[in-house]
Amino acid sequence: MKKALLNIDYTYDFVAADGKLTCGEPGQLLENEIVRLTKQFINDGDYVVFAVDVHDENDPYHPETKLFPPHNIRGTRGRELYGKLQDVYEQTKERDNVYYMDKTRYSAFAGTDLDMKLRTRGITEVHLVGVCTDICILHTAVDAYNKGYDIVIYEKAVASFNEGGHKWALGHFTNTLGAEKGE
Repeated sequence: MKKALLNIDYTYDFVAADGKLTCGEPGQLLENEIVRLTKQFINDGDYVVFAVDVHDENDPYHPETKLFPPHNIRGTRGRELYGKLQDVYEQTKERDNVYYMDKTRYSAFAGTDLDMKLRTRGITEVHLVGVCTDICILHTAVDAYNKGYDIVIYEKAVASFNEGGHKWALGHFTNTLGAEKGE
């Protein structure tokens, strides 16, 4: 079975202590595990997708404008991958099995070419890491389920700024979407 790692929104704004919409410490504690998994998938020749939220400053038409403070604004430090993950990306971005993509909605599938990229490569299983468990990870997982992908969630590599939502989403992944737990 061909698999892909979807590395979702592990950016400065979502993880750093002074990020604009940060998970804070729970997100920061994921760094080593996310880096380990990303390197493992890249080195094994599996497809690795960096699906990164992007917003335009003062966009009155984006639905998140009413829900969250401005974050991951195009051209700002906030959109950079957090910590050591940025280094991993810089060192591997020219490889054929590494893909960086912008996303403008919670799901990495919404309005993007992700499904086409995965299907072209014969990928049937997606592994999810990043933030936020109950928002972008959840919506990506639901879309993956609806598109027929097998799903693997790494509990030690997902976090949220909402602990209750994080715990609920973890249960939803396995109980409703049939996701497996990654090691």
